[in-house]
Amino acid sequence: MKKIFSKVFIVISRLIMSCVYDKKFLKGRWFDNSTKGWRWCWRSVFMQKIIGYNRRIPFPVSHRNNVGNHRNLIFSSNDMNNFQNFGCYYQNFHGKIHIGDGTYIAPNVGLITQNHKIGDLDNHEEAKDIIIGKDCWIGMNSTILPGTVLGDGTIVGAGSVVTKSFPDGLCVIAGNPAKILRRLDINEKRQE
Repeated sequence: MKKIFSKVFIVISRLIMSCVYDKKFLKGRWFDNSTKGWRWCWRSVFMQKIIGYNRRIPFPVSHRNNVGNHRNLIFSSNDMNNFQNFGCYYQNFHGKIHIGDGTYIAPNVGLITQNHKIGDLDNHEEAKDIIIGKDCWIGMNSTILPGTVLGDGTIVGAGSVVTKSFPDGLCVIAGNPAKILRRLDINEKRQE
């Protein structure tokens, strides 16, 4: 009975949500043979379209996050889970944020592409893109600052402030400012 209900729920959700949201986001591991993505859609319809929170931001960004410009957010539809956490701040009004496949972003993470000018806080510095590689993990309460590049397999410890790039990846970084705590072996990465 549960399988039949799930299949009916998926079919109905697919029909209705394809009228509400961009179809390119209604596929991948959270939608194919799973109800989880469809449940996210229904929750977003209620919170965004009915209640009105984050109304201008299209799915998959939920009512739980703040995104400056959804057009400057580049990611795989398989990684929509990153937009279901609470309190993430994607400040990308003018700069782009690229999130690599398989990357996990914990709650309360801030990704900032543009800062205020020191001495002239009414104006901003030039925006710089943030690029996060594949299979990274950004720990809770971390902040990634403008122009940062994190290579594949980078792990950012909780509460870190990433002020510079680590393009080689395969490392654990933490602190304020973040620095390399240890390098990861490619084989170690595959076992995790």
